[in-house]
Amino acid sequence: MSNTYQIYLVSDSTGETLDRIFLALKAQFKNIEYKVHPYSFTRTENQIIKILESAEKVNNSIILYTIVDTNLAKFLANESEKKRLPCFGVLGNLILSFSKLLNQKASHEPSGQHVLNEEYYQRIEAIQFTMNHDDGNLLDEVSKSDIVLLGVSRTSKTPTSIYLANKGYKTSNIPLINENSVPKTLRENPKISCIIGLNTEAERLVDIRKNRMNSLKETENTKYTNINNIQKEIDNAKKTFKKYGWPTIDVTRKSVEETAASVIKIHEIYKQK
Repeated sequence: MSNTYQIYLVSDSTGETLDRIFLALKAQFKNIEYKVHPYSFTRTENQIIKILESAEKVNNSIILYTIVDTNLAKFLANESEKKRLPCFGVLGNLILSFSKLLNQKASHEPSGQHVLNEEYYQRIEAIQFTMNHDDGNLLDEVSKSDIVLLGVSRTSKTPTSIYLANKGYKTSNIPLINENSVPKTLRENPKISCIIGLNTEAERLVDIRKNRMNSLKETENTKYTNINNIQKEIDNAKKTFKKYGWPTIDVTRKSVEETAASVIKIHEIYKQK
């Protein structure tokens, strides 16, 4: 365990921002062992002292923090330096730089990003809409969507939709069996919303579907996992997307986050037309 890095994530709020930053950071370094110690809602010096006492007891401790209270952040940095513990503030310099650039003093309020403002309620509405319009439900309301995702089975439509909903986009997703499975509203008015096709490679889809069938202990539906049938599904989907002029995204080697980022980029272009 001596080569294992002990990562202390210290936040004055939920710790969500810090989690995401560390996730991006550790992706840049391969073959490292680490153990994460999350500390959320850290807002007193006493809490910080206890955290540092814990970090002192183990080897290879590294502290990352997002604390917007200037005095508390300085206390953590100074105490860490005294104990010779590597300590890095994630937001401090960025907040200071923005404050100078905008010529405005920062509020330094913990959980500022979680304020119940209009944007927050729009995001909740988007999540509710997306859950109600999952997997081809409520097709008569498809025109109310900000984004419509089409794709054959197991092309990450639902997780991508949920991710987009958390970003505030009302998203419908529709399974594509054949062209006739596309709602009449979309076929008659293919630009009624930002409609995007999701596709993937047949070989990859075979593996995904087999895993899905195994998890359900289903063995009879061999057509669902047959590579020739799957290739036909994919080819027909591509023809449908091309026919109606819908942009497509190949999700074969994309994470949900990467697919969603591509969707948002297409949506921005769609809004400008």
